[in-house]
Amino acid sequence: QVQLVESGGGLVQAGGSLRLSCAASASAFIINTMGWYRQAPGKQRELVATSSNYADSVKGRFTISRDKTKNTVYLQMNSLKPEDTAVYYCNAEVYSGTYGTYFEVWGQGTLVTVSS
Repeated sequence: QVQLVESGGGLVQAGGSLRLSCAASASAFIINTMGWYRQAPGKQRELVATSSNYADSVKGRFTISRDKTKNTVYLQMNSLKPEDTAVYYCNAEVYSGTYGTYFEVWGQGTLVTVSS
């Protein structure tokens, strides 16, 4: 079983910073890729960042990083804007050696609210 647990969300004023963390518990599995998505009220879930790609709206402000020794991915968010308000979800692509297959896992989400 693989679980992703996010933390670090909260309320911040516009222009401020937050750092999100996502820790994966994945014994007997291999974490392949990890990334961040978000879903604002009334909108579809969208990609925020992976190791190779950032949404245009966050380029230059957000930075994704990963500590493979801890199975943890981070999202450093600077110069936050009210339009960054959303529930942020961690995502991982996991490989099962037992079944020889890849599957996706999602965290429960952490709310980020940016006030103007």
